[in-house]
Amino acid sequence: MKKAVITVIGRDSLGIIAKVSARCADCGVNITEITQSVLSEYFAMIMLVDISRLNVPFASFVDAMAELGRENALEIRAMHEDIFDAMHQI
Repeated sequence: MKKAVITVIGRDSLGIIAKVSARCADCGVNITEITQSVLSEYFAMIMLVDISRLNVPFASFVDAMAELGRENALEIRAMHEDIFDAMHQI
C-alpha cells in the first residue's frame, strides 16, 4: 500500500472533514486513519491515506489539496510517506 500524510490546520468551521474527504474520494484516495482536534477556535487534523488507487499524478493531488485549503482559509498539505519517513530519520 502506498501512503501519504495529510495535515489540515485553520479556524474551525462546519464541514472541514467532509470537504477534505470528498476531495480525497474524487482523486481515488482512501482515508485509513484520521485524528482531529479543536483547540478553542482552531481546527487541526492529521490523516493517513492510501494512494494506491490515486487517479491523478501525486503532484496534482498535492496541488488539489492546497487549493482546497486556499478556498476554505485552511492550510492543507499532503506529503508522500517516503518524504515524510526521510524527514523523520536520524
